[in-house]
Amino acid sequence: MRLGDLAGAVGGAIVYGNTETDITSLCVDSRQATPGALFFCVPGLRRNGHDFAPQVVTAGAAALVVDHRLDLDIAQVLVSDVREALSYMAARYYGNPADELHLIGVTGTKGKTTASFLVKSILEAAGFKTGLIGTVGSMIGSRQLPTKLTTPDPLDFQKILRQMVDEGVEYVVMEVSAHAMALKRLEGVHFDTAAFINFSQDHLDMFGDMDTYFAAKMRLFTGGFVSKAFYSVDDERVAAAMKKIPSATGYGIRGAADIYANDIEISENGCEFLLSFHKRFRLPIRLHLSGLFNVYNSLTAAALCDQVGVSAEAIRQGLENVRSVPGRIELLDTDTPYRVILDYAHSPDSLENILITVRQTARARVIALFGCGGDRDHEKRPIMGEIGGRLADFTILTSDNPRSEDPYDILMQIEAGIKTTKGDYTVIENRREAIRYALRMARPGDVVVLAGKGHETYQEIKGVKYPFNEKTIVREILETF
Repeated sequence: MRLGDLAGAVGGAIVYGNTETDITSLCVDSRQATPGALFFCVPGLRRNGHDFAPQVVTAGAAALVVDHRLDLDIAQVLVSDVREALSYMAARYYGNPADELHLIGVTGTKGKTTASFLVKSILEAAGFKTGLIGTVGSMIGSRQLPTKLTTPDPLDFQKILRQMVDEGVEYVVMEVSAHAMALKRLEGVHFDTAAFINFSQDHLDMFGDMDTYFAAKMRLFTGGFVSKAFYSVDDERVAAAMKKIPSATGYGIRGAADIYANDIEISENGCEFLLSFHKRFRLPIRLHLSGLFNVYNSLTAAALCDQVGVSAEAIRQGLENVRSVPGRIELLDTDTPYRVILDYAHSPDSLENILITVRQTARARVIALFGCGGDRDHEKRPIMGEIGGRLADFTILTSDNPRSEDPYDILMQIEAGIKTTKGDYTVIENRREAIRYALRMARPGDVVVLAGKGHETYQEIKGVKYPFNEKTIVREILETF
């Protein structure tokens, strides 16, 4: 594609150099620059892409996208915001694939993955070829397309959308993270419909405070990205903000809403409830996912799919077709007299939800194992410790992804919270040994909750990602007993 054509995607862009320059690739990593590449000098949180421009010139890059002119002999596109320009130019480079798809978005602190899987299942029950983009990766039908981020960076995102269009996908459901909105990864993309499902503490390492974090999520609905919005009326902060959005409709269980669930019964094997919709129809649902929060996830999915014209029967069938979601209250096949549940819970609300859900159906003790990620929100660590001590019969504090931090420093901060309770606990830094301890101490009727890793298959320590698949580890440990 010619440089001038790409620059035309960004209002106010000025090209210094030959607009006929041929662009053969786009990149944001100077190490990946090749002859003919257009390099985006993105200002990062720790490093500024402008500082690496000389390296990409040496590598043969054809042009740069900059927010100030550089004294380099190379074509440059001057823009006011390189991140924003990246989104628009990546979309044009891949032929604006989002314009050929129906996009459905889900945002919130927790539950995005499960709600997205439920939406995908409903759309497939209705006969649509469906793509999914989210925390567990991207999917076309049942085929996995690995991605690194909940909402991929614009280059990966647009490339994935183009692949989906080329393979005949009609609908794409995707998790929309606060990071994606703050870092402008979705500029120029429009959603047919989207939902704000809940809000609680997380990611303060990135946003600094809850107000900034909330504003990043709200930008999806205040920035012209969505035609029709939905939200949970039972989340006070979300409801107060979303009521001001003209296109928004609420759903819930406790508060008044046109879309709601009642007659709810929860067991260890799932939930049964009556789904009522705009006084148009009532659906008896037998969900195979347990927990009240999964009733909310079902309401989210039902509201979004009804909005795009899916039938009531497809909604019912799609919800009931989902047997599990990777790493989300996932019951492992252990052939033991106790249950072992894998869950991605890594925030206070998520941990509290999973432990409350398990306690409601546990026949004996609840044994919780968790840690907290390094280089992330420090404030939540003692809060999660307190939750474990209060809701579990026994808690094992261990490492999650310590990243660059000393894992024992993290554990001491979690331990400060659990010490405020009367809960029994132990600290075992090595996560494999912690899992071994939990499985060895479990008795018939107990429930062991392995929280924090979920679908992840690695553990990040000092910048290195080591293989760590808890499903495999549990199986290996049990074989030694």
